[in-house]
Amino acid sequence: MSPTATATETPAASAATRPYSRRISQIERGYLNAAATGTPQLIQMVIGGEGRIGPDELRAAVRAATLAAPGLAVRRRGAAWRADGSVPPVVGLPAAAGFDHPFFHRDLDVVAGPVCEVGLAEGPVMTRLVFRASHIVTDGRGLRNWIEDVFRVLRGEEPVGAADTVDDAHFRAAAGTVPAAPAPARVEGFPAVLGHGPADGTPLWLRRSVPACPSAVTARVAAAVSRRLGTESGRLIVPVDLRRHDRSVRSTANLTSQLVLDLHRNDRWNRLHGQLLGAMLRKREVAVLDRDFLRSNPFANSLREARELDGSRFPCTAILTDHGRIDTELYRTDRFRPTEYFTLPMLVPYAEMFLSTCQIGDRTELTLSCRNRPGAAEAAEAVLDEVERGLVDAD
Repeated sequence: MSPTATATETPAASAATRPYSRRISQIERGYLNAAATGTPQLIQMVIGGEGRIGPDELRAAVRAATLAAPGLAVRRRGAAWRADGSVPPVVGLPAAAGFDHPFFHRDLDVVAGPVCEVGLAEGPVMTRLVFRASHIVTDGRGLRNWIEDVFRVLRGEEPVGAADTVDDAHFRAAAGTVPAAPAPARVEGFPAVLGHGPADGTPLWLRRSVPACPSAVTARVAAAVSRRLGTESGRLIVPVDLRRHDRSVRSTANLTSQLVLDLHRNDRWNRLHGQLLGAMLRKREVAVLDRDFLRSNPFANSLREARELDGSRFPCTAILTDHGRIDTELYRTDRFRPTEYFTLPMLVPYAEMFLSTCQIGDRTELTLSCRNRPGAAEAAEAVLDEVERGLVDAD
């Protein structure tokens, strides 16, 4: 198999209807600004299993899924995304490729493309697929919708598709009455707890599989993080999928807003869980859309401010995202049985760490990303130790 292989037919050329196009939303502009600091804004989902998926059949499935969900074949054209490029390429990887392989670290260009690609590592028994997409144009739910269609095609089924072109304004209206919410106060920044000194610019990823699946995972992870704070307080971001306000929408767009929560040392998980539930009941993730996030957010209001963050202090302690329960049967074919699923969270300029969770069977999969610098690996392992204790003790 060649190092890269790209399908040549474009969704725009193949579609019988008007080519897919949608405006760049406020949420997506925030990610464009983050990417301008030089920090790749990527979603990476990894599915491994027993058996084989051939490169040619994978290319064909990727093409068919993208024709049904052209939002993952877009390019930036002025103030809009347009599906006028090739479908996501399939890239051959060595069977033993680790997270230090350049494939996991290279950025995706939203102007030149592609905005999405698939890595395929074929071993003698195991196969691993890596689905990478720019977080500027999609989010976790959007990418999973597309991945599920790829596997539908591999099973000989029709893709469901995701051709809707709505943006965050649609969900402002769909949410109905939303109480106004005050903007979180700006903070000077909290001292770093995951290593010190210069970083090499790449994410350090640590994984942990915990034999427990308790309720309120996000709140329990947050409480564990609070036990490692270097001061009496910290701050969290919890991403929230806006699709919950209109579940009929099928879109691969970046439709994730955020909740900002204050954290206290040795916080209780039930207090944090109540705070999260209360914020969602009040639709705080929608209320934030009514603010000018580029000028009134609590983290960095300009590229200059973002670049001044030197790694010694962070206005956000951690981003916590839970992908929920993963039905691995969605990724099964006649010749492939999935045995692992996890994500590789990105670095965020103003956040010290990013923790991603999901539940598979009777276990919780954790991945933590942080800056690769002296002392970071040991400190991050200590955070994962706290998280594991919090999840296991809850069960």
